[in-house]
This record gives sequence, C-alpha cells and structure tokens, in this order.
Amino acid sequence: MRSPTRALGAALAVLVAACPAAHQPPVPLAGTTRDVATLAGQWEGSYSSAATGRSGSISFTLSAGNDSAFGDVIMIPRGWGRPLQAWNGQTPAGTEARPRSAVLTINFVRVAGGHVTGTLAPYADPETGAQLMTRFEGQLGGDRIEGTYTTRGGGSGEAQTGRWQVTRRKP
Repeated sequence: MRSPTRALGAALAVLVAACPAAHQPPVPLAGTTRDVATLAGQWEGSYSSAATGRSGSISFTLSAGNDSAFGDVIMIPRGWGRPLQAWNGQTPAGTEARPRSAVLTINFVRVAGGHVTGTLAPYADPETGAQLMTRFEGQLGGDRIEGTYTTRGGGSGEAQTGRWQVTRRKP
C-alpha cells in the first residue's frame, strides 16, 4: 500500500470481508440453480474509473444453494480519504458538506451462463451530493469475475464508466 487512500481501502475491505452479512440486507439473485451455484464463495476485489478517479474495494459472500447473497461496496475517490455514503434522499447544501462514511449496498445480481449483471443502491456523488446509480456486468471465469460498470446521475445525465474485478477466496 503506497497511499493513505489505498491503506484505508484495504483496511475497510478486510473489515467488510470479516462480517459481510452483519449490516446489509440479503441481495436477491436471479438465475438457474446451477448458475447461482457458480457464484458460491467469498469474493474480494476492486474497481476503478480513469474518468472519475474513483476506486475502491468490493467484497461479497454467497452460500451455495441460496437465492440471495450479502455484499457491500466501498468506494473511495482518490484524494478524498473516506468512503462515499449511501443516498439519503437529500443533496447537501453548499460545497463544504462532509457526508458520513458508509458502505454501499448491492441491490440485485443476475447470473446466466457465466455472465453476471447487477445494480447498486443509489449513493451520493462525493462532489455534489447528487444521487448516482450504478449498473455492473462481468464475466465469470473459474475463480475470477471481470467486467465494467456504468454510473449515471449527478444532474449531468452523462454516463461514467469503469472496470471491476473480484477473485474468489480459497477456503
């Protein structure tokens, strides 16, 4: 770890991995029993966007045979030094607003033939406080999922994209 932001991200990822179900509701999963079973295990990884400079850690766990998982996403914009917050329905007044830190919630995951798609619950833009929404997709290959994500909102209507990857932890 070379920067305080990366160190914070790593520390938060370990914390989330240690207790992924402790504070988040189950994430609904859609897919055949066989496809859902391919996601069984504990997954950890990261995401980044060259366009926004935002990056962070991803951690989620899925038990085989269930139709739900538990997961959190920690997003830490470069230079901000703390995670983004979940959307609370209000845009902070002024630019000096300092939102509380929180992990974000994965809303939904679908898997079919190794292709994984899903959405995050709305969260606040770190610069404006406006509501952002993210959709992600990826390809499962053995113990790794790699893909892209698209974020919309913030009043501009422009989509921002990035890449993500997770690896299944060995028992």
